[in-house]
Amino acid sequence: MRRHSSSSDSSSAARPSAAANQGTRNDWVTLKTLLPYLWAYKLRVSFALAFLIGAKMANVGVPVVLKRLIDSLTITPGDPKALMVLPLGILVAYGVLRLCTTLFTELREFVFARVTQRAVRTIALQVFEHLHSLSLRFHLNRQTGGMTRDIERGTRGISSLVGYTLFSILPTLVEITLVLGYLGLHYDIWFTIITVSALATYILFTVVVTEWRTHFRRTMNDLDSKANSRAIDSLINFETVKYFGNEAYEARRYDEGLQRYETAAVRSQTSLSALNTGQSAIIAIAVTLILWRATQGVIDGTMSLGDLVLVNAFMIQLYIPLNFLGVIYREIKQSLADMERLFSLLDQHREIADPPGAKPLSSHGAAIRFRHVDFSYETNRQILFDVDFTIPAGTTTAVVGHSGSGKSTLSRLLFRFYDVGSGSISIDGQDIRQVTQDSLRAAIGIVPQDTVLFNDSIEYNIAYGNPGASKEQVIGAARAACIHDFILTLPEGYSTMVGERGLKLSGGEKQRVAIARAVLKNPSILIFDEATSALDSKAEQAIQAQLKEIARDRTTLVIAHRLSTIADAAQILVLDHGRVVERGTHEQLLALGNLYAQMWARQQVRPDGADDASPVGSPVPRSLIA
Repeated sequence: MRRHSSSSDSSSAARPSAAANQGTRNDWVTLKTLLPYLWAYKLRVSFALAFLIGAKMANVGVPVVLKRLIDSLTITPGDPKALMVLPLGILVAYGVLRLCTTLFTELREFVFARVTQRAVRTIALQVFEHLHSLSLRFHLNRQTGGMTRDIERGTRGISSLVGYTLFSILPTLVEITLVLGYLGLHYDIWFTIITVSALATYILFTVVVTEWRTHFRRTMNDLDSKANSRAIDSLINFETVKYFGNEAYEARRYDEGLQRYETAAVRSQTSLSALNTGQSAIIAIAVTLILWRATQGVIDGTMSLGDLVLVNAFMIQLYIPLNFLGVIYREIKQSLADMERLFSLLDQHREIADPPGAKPLSSHGAAIRFRHVDFSYETNRQILFDVDFTIPAGTTTAVVGHSGSGKSTLSRLLFRFYDVGSGSISIDGQDIRQVTQDSLRAAIGIVPQDTVLFNDSIEYNIAYGNPGASKEQVIGAARAACIHDFILTLPEGYSTMVGERGLKLSGGEKQRVAIARAVLKNPSILIFDEATSALDSKAEQAIQAQLKEIARDRTTLVIAHRLSTIADAAQILVLDHGRVVERGTHEQLLALGNLYAQMWARQQVRPDGADDASPVGSPVPRSLIA
């Protein structure tokens, strides 16, 4: 038994565990969070509990029938006919009880299986949906590898906790109660005293030592998540690692985490040996004392051989689940720790939420108004200062400025990835904070500067703009984005896999897929955030006319570095350090001779349209290349 206990805990230690305790939850809070998901199927739970009790009553009845069988076969001196009696009724009862034990156990698992799996499914889906409802701020700060481990371990922990509780702890408690009741009614009080004392000592010892071991397990959990996050981050940035030849450096960093995990795992295993030894000693002493009392009773004539067999069978039936109680308790604690981090994800505050009674956006032209907007990502670093402008319905407004001036922040605020610090943003007179996020984002299409694709086919990635679109509509969108002919040159055409984050495609090809995706969405508002930055000049010229056609009759916000691409915009805004410092048409801004005119002049010298944050010709500081 000890060997099984050890291997069980070792495998548990080796597998991913929950991260360190956040201090925001305890075991009871975690259980209270789980119970409503199970109680939603209270009828099935009730049937499962009834079958559980039935199985244990049948199990306890087996030794009682066995005792009567042995006593009925006991030879009375001078009565040889006793050997001729076959206790058929007792034999049948013995077989029926054995069958009922298995039958009720299987019925219990059959009835409860759907409860467990449905609870896991419901919670996993709720966490997934909640993560998508959290703000961009949360997702910029999260570690993908560690978070996916938390979800995986948490959902597995739910299955483990429910299984161990209903299929191990409760049956054991029911059986202990029935056995103690029978011993107390039919035998010497010492049998009950020894059994209760052994149980209390065993449980107390297990709980105390397991609690002492918990910090080893939590340390292992934390180190496991950190090592996994580091590995995932390194693999995601595979090309960067190769560019700088830092494979050995990454391996050393990963091994540092593995070394710390190894140390914590060794301590955990050592403490497990001490726990197993103590548990075995308590059980051995208790069983020896019980058999001593039973043997003495037979010698004294106060107990029959059937009684001796009965008591011994009871001890064997209690010994097996009691010996596993330590393993089960450790697994339950582990499951609770796993679930703790999962439920803590549900506790994450939704920074951006629809207000009560929010209505869908009612768009009739989609005029956009930024009214005296201030915004900060962090309280001590303001990004936008009193930004105030209007984009008339069906027109194109371009925003230009040096890197870091706050251009892309405008699109994030319009999408309501963040809420403005002060001021307001409205569409057709409706404050975007007062409408549902789903309707707001359905009205806006974007071609981002950094296009990230799903690890699926080109067709899937284009169709993501409108998952219900037909193949013909997908092809039409690809034609509008000037990528259809390229796709046809690929061996698998539209079924070509693009790789993780679209890494099998070039930057220009990914941007064309993003343009096709936005076209397929058919929104009333379009945002082009450097939509052609990854294209060469020839490709850009080829697609620029298509972009203008796509933007026709739509309210369009263009964020640009290459000023030549927005020269015909109805309005151009120049941002500098978060402030609108100039506005007007291309000709008007050139006539002013200020910042926009300077940027235009620089780009005539540097046709690549590089966005300089420093004056042309400024030398690179030696400190950056030393």
